[in-house]
Amino acid sequence: MEYAIRMGFKATNNEVEYEALLAGLRVATELGAQSLEVFSDSQLVVNQVQGDYLAKDARMIAYLGEVKAVSAKIKEFKIHQIPREDNKKADALANLASTFEFISDRCIPLEFLTSPSIGIANQVLQTEENPTWLDEIIAYLQEGILPRDKLQARRLQYRSARFCIFKGRLYKRSFSGPLLRCLRPEEAEYVLREIHEGICGNHSGARSLAKKTIRQGYFWPTIERDAAAYIKKCDKCQRFAPVGRLPHTEMVPMSSPWPFAQWGIDILGPLPQAPLQRKFLIVAIDYFTKWIEAQPLAKITEKNTRDFVWKHLVCRFGVPKVIISDNARQFDNDRFRLFCSDLAISHHFSSPGHPQANGQVEVTNRTVLRNLKARLERSKSEWAKNLPSILWAYHTTSRIPTGETPYSMVFGTESVIPVEIGMPSFRVSTFDKETNEAELRLNLDLLEERRESAELRQTAYKCQVAKYYNQRVRHRSLLPGDLVLRKVTLSTKEPNAEKLGPTWEGPYKVIKVSRPGTYWLEDLDGKALSHPWNAEHLKKYYQ
Repeated sequence: MEYAIRMGFKATNNEVEYEALLAGLRVATELGAQSLEVFSDSQLVVNQVQGDYLAKDARMIAYLGEVKAVSAKIKEFKIHQIPREDNKKADALANLASTFEFISDRCIPLEFLTSPSIGIANQVLQTEENPTWLDEIIAYLQEGILPRDKLQARRLQYRSARFCIFKGRLYKRSFSGPLLRCLRPEEAEYVLREIHEGICGNHSGARSLAKKTIRQGYFWPTIERDAAAYIKKCDKCQRFAPVGRLPHTEMVPMSSPWPFAQWGIDILGPLPQAPLQRKFLIVAIDYFTKWIEAQPLAKITEKNTRDFVWKHLVCRFGVPKVIISDNARQFDNDRFRLFCSDLAISHHFSSPGHPQANGQVEVTNRTVLRNLKARLERSKSEWAKNLPSILWAYHTTSRIPTGETPYSMVFGTESVIPVEIGMPSFRVSTFDKETNEAELRLNLDLLEERRESAELRQTAYKCQVAKYYNQRVRHRSLLPGDLVLRKVTLSTKEPNAEKLGPTWEGPYKVIKVSRPGTYWLEDLDGKALSHPWNAEHLKKYYQ
């Protein structure tokens, strides 16, 4: 079906595009269409309808609202942008007079629109001009009018000394340059907009914008405050703002109630391919004893992850109470959730892009990786062969939080390491089988007390770390209903933007506070995101 429209009123190009879209929507609803796909070469209209662009002009807002109201009557509505060269047929219909040969063999309806589709075209807005800061100064300089209050009169006289009227306009005498033209609020907004984001704008900071405004010869009393407020709401300044490095939420230390009750799990890799095509390492650490379990893997699958938890954690140390991991697919799937549910294991996830929520295993990964690098040097493919000795070295080294070695926290005594064989220590040289067995039994009886002492040292250490960390926190609290921007990730980054892409994307709406610093979001279409996000990756969006 072909359809052409002729308008009998003045309209901009964007308004004409909206009128054409509305006409097509009306025809589709009259024909009872349940599914409609629209192709348009107007970048602004398509992006505003899709929600990627914000409509700021009153008429654009009205047109956008009309389009949403009409399109809501259609069950499935989609709109796409296409290049202008692919839209030649619609262009021909839009220029019936000049392209008559193109349509001479067809009967095409021609509709004549006498008025816009939106209802604000013929409205007359009556506004009263509010008094501004210039009025009393102009009245005093021209006619000598002063306020009745003596204090206010003296204040006005003192203030007006630096102002003058030239060719009917108020100017202020500047300390650093020529006369500064005094502006009303609506004039000030135009000047700020043009200097900040006009053809010579560079989206500078608030003080730089205020300074440039004065250097260009303009003045009003709240220039610096207005510049800061304008930049705060600038869409591009918000989307391309640098990512802050200071934390935004206070540290919440995590502790385990008893040994092997809480484990952190993560995947390390890919690493150089070892024998049996193994290039990944799954690592788990107990939050209480700092004991590490690790296994090389050829593939990262749900089955391998489940087998690791069963063989290395459950069968060796008992069923844990809590397992903490990231949101990777090998952990976040129905089978692994069912496995944890059958064993009454609480499976907690760290926020996407926020590995600090599972910081214990992240620190362990760095330690294991650093030891692998130092041990292997050139023979990188032998990392799987050297892994047991690296884990043993870790288990027999005292950890700062507990003041004990993981080996002694698990077995109640210190292990004998190779150096004590090459250079016999006191306990090796004076070894007595009967006495040794009695001492080992005594150590097991005292193990609970040793663990309690280690737990107290660990708690005190975590409090010290949290105190230092929290001194650098710049609080960023969000409430349900707030609009936020989310830091651009690899999955949401524009493929062709490279270094010229935005730093933040959105906006999104906060719908729920999971815990302080962690928020559930939804997009502007009402679709909730699958995982909560940490405040480190969010910033408030101002309109």
